Amino acid sequence: MPEAFRVTSNAEKYVLEADALRRRQLRSALLYGSSRFWRRKQRVWPAVVFGVIIVAVVCAVIALIGAFERQQEVNEERGRTPMGVSQTEQGNGAS
Repeated sequence: MPEAFRVTSNAEKYVLEADALRRRQLRSALLYGSSRFWRRKQRVWPAVVFGVIIVAVVCAVIALIGAFERQQEVNEERGRTPMGVSQTEQGNGAS
């Protein structure tokens, strides 16, 4: 027990204990954030998992679009018509 608590009266002792408690609370608020209940911190991992999924979907869409465009270029190089366009439509459009 600190020296200040041993030599003081009960009223002063309670004031000093309250001050010490307030300092501990302020210190823990500084360390753990301004939340009133620092043990009830929200978990971050669900947001991280959701973010990783979103990034993966965006990357997959970009890769799919790039692959589709590259396949169209390969088809044009080989002289194939794009899907859905017949030989007569292609010939009429080229005139």
